[in-house]
Amino acid sequence: MILQKLATPVVDYYRDLRWSNLRSRKYNHILLALYWPIYGLIFLSLERLLPLLFDITYHEISCAQDAYIPFNEFFVIPYYYWFLFLVGFGVFWLLYEPEIFRQWMWATILMYTSTVIIYLIYPNMQALRPTEFPRDNLFTDIVKGLYEFDTNTNVCPSIHVLGSLAVCFAGLHSKLLHGWGWKVFFVVSTVLISMSTVFLKQHSIIDVYAALAVGAVCYALQYWLGPRIASRRAAKKHT
Repeated sequence: MILQKLATPVVDYYRDLRWSNLRSRKYNHILLALYWPIYGLIFLSLERLLPLLFDITYHEISCAQDAYIPFNEFFVIPYYYWFLFLVGFGVFWLLYEPEIFRQWMWATILMYTSTVIIYLIYPNMQALRPTEFPRDNLFTDIVKGLYEFDTNTNVCPSIHVLGSLAVCFAGLHSKLLHGWGWKVFFVVSTVLISMSTVFLKQHSIIDVYAALAVGAVCYALQYWLGPRIASRRAAKKHT
């Protein structure tokens, strides 16, 4: 019964979806999802391909404040929760709130593309990862696997923080996920994920500050300036 209630509005909305009308206003939000594989290839090239082809000088990102943040392997939980946070709500908005999906994707495109440009102009890295761990447990083993898989380059601004901000911004504007409970959930999730990046020594606190700065600019463009420009254009058409 619950599955039927969830599926019915989706089936009704996408009943008329065809290749021929994929670019229509009703369905063109789906095309924005193509950014993900494009971004993935670009980021993979930055991480793996360019260092093989060119001698890149990476600038180390760190500050005195990093020394006061202890390593804590338990933050690997919110760190990996980030993937569920992005994918879960992205799929939800794709199916149930196309306009929020558009806002989420455009904010993501603005922030991630800006970050890629920063990585190209100012290649950076961090050297904060511990060589010895204070504890030996399952979560430490997961962190070791993370260190082996993920490089310590291209860290500032933090993609983890930016991705969380994009979901948080969209969540705060969602009409289906409204109410203070949801607002608190989105904010707390974003804060915990952001904290995880520094407690796992995946990022310097500078990376978080830089992501907040990029996020603030992109929020102003996407959620403040964009709607005002659109409303002015609409007003001109009616005059």
